[in-house]
Amino acid sequence: MALRLLAILISLAIVWSVPRLARWRDDRWFRGWVSRLSDLSGPGRVAVVLLVPVIAAAIIAGVLRALPFFDLAWLAFAIVVLTYALGPREIETDIDAILRASDTLRRDEALIALRHDEETLPWFAPALVEAAFYGALRRRFGVLLWFLLLGPAGALGYRLAQLLGRDASLSVDTDTRTAARRLADALDWIPAHLMVFAMALVSDFDAVMGAWKQWHRTSGSPRSRLDPDFLGAVARAGVDADVEAGDGYAQDVSDPVVELEDARRVIRRVLVVWLAVVALIVLAAWVA
Repeated sequence: MALRLLAILISLAIVWSVPRLARWRDDRWFRGWVSRLSDLSGPGRVAVVLLVPVIAAAIIAGVLRALPFFDLAWLAFAIVVLTYALGPREIETDIDAILRASDTLRRDEALIALRHDEETLPWFAPALVEAAFYGALRRRFGVLLWFLLLGPAGALGYRLAQLLGRDASLSVDTDTRTAARRLADALDWIPAHLMVFAMALVSDFDAVMGAWKQWHRTSGSPRSRLDPDFLGAVARAGVDADVEAGDGYAQDVSDPVVELEDARRVIRRVLVVWLAVVALIVLAAWVA
């Protein structure tokens, strides 16, 4: 776990300090791999498309872990894979582009980059907050959780599942898209809940947990369906409560700029909580 925490810290430092890194991330190899399996369809195609690169990454990580030099080879491989899987852009970069837009045209261009689906993102505070948190989930927190649980193979598998299930530019049949979307939602379910619990600690606890409980009571979504749809409602409640309490020296919950600024702060605080918890686990393991 200590090596995984170190890999996370180094990877985050890299993506924050080298914003141009987003241009270097190339998924053409995956798109070509998906196209080669066009004779398959549905869950079977999803399984083959994802399992081959994931198993390959797991084998490479296992071989490198067995080498000498204090696991440095595994660490280097983990950093490369994790840096590739994060993003494709940092969520703060897209939020800052919106907040610093000099005119409406540039703001609308920045809104396109923040979208978490193919729907048009309106200049409306609740929609912007939802997009920011779903972006944070799929660009950062989902990748980090599956990396912590399964290593480089987990981070790569999560990223490829999101790409296969949510990227409309990837040409696949309807059955494959549906199966991949269900898998992507299921992979989001645990990290989305962990984001909620971290938000409860760094934001208004009652507002966050109240919104989480209210969503589960009224959404009509069966408990057997693993999806992260609750995250948007919880994020809105937490950010609204922060703004109403004067966090950021403003109290207008209808102002998109104010809400986005607070969403950015909360996302950073959630990351700090996650890293602190992992660090405590590492320290506890050393003490034990």
